[in-house]
Amino acid sequence: MEDACRRARNADSKSRAHVESLVVSRLIHLNGPPGIGKSTLARRFVAEHPGVLNCDIDALRTLIGGWERDSGEAGALIRPAALAMIEAYLANGHDVVLPQMLVDPTELARFEACAVGIGAQFFERVLMDTPAASVTRFHSRGGSASEDPWHDQVRAIVAANGGDSVLTGYHAALERLLSERPDAVVIMSADGAVEETYCSFIESLT
Repeated sequence: MEDACRRARNADSKSRAHVESLVVSRLIHLNGPPGIGKSTLARRFVAEHPGVLNCDIDALRTLIGGWERDSGEAGALIRPAALAMIEAYLANGHDVVLPQMLVDPTELARFEACAVGIGAQFFERVLMDTPAASVTRFHSRGGSASEDPWHDQVRAIVAANGGDSVLTGYHAALERLLSERPDAVVIMSADGAVEETYCSFIESLT
């Protein structure tokens, strides 16, 4: 697996070098249920690809004053700003990775149009596990004081809106979305298999 991943990384680097020669940037959307590992993969990807922007909207949301009291409003405020940042970054010829669960086709189309509208490529990757495993992984995620504060907020939101039924609803919504998105590539993500998932992600981009 390690050798296969190394070959995939080399192939991705060569592919990226060719793309850069054509001055075509990529918006790589990492979709999937909460707790599936989108942010983990995004952070690793940018660490191995200098110059790529990790546009983590949930992290940006926490920069808005009062976000803890009304995270929905903070999200509504930050998304247009994130779209503008993504567009500007892509327009300058640099890639952006977007680790964000999007289940609304209209909202997803806004991000796709942001990339395509300036001639960038849109890559849609969806991390998935079984519904039951996705719920378990959400509850086992983090929990330390140093963790991203957004995670605690998400746990509170989920608990206030129905608990596990909300999580299974997200999973079902993603499956419905996939039926409408023929170009989306599903990457199966098993709990604890970070290396294997990352390698599959890299291979999907070559």
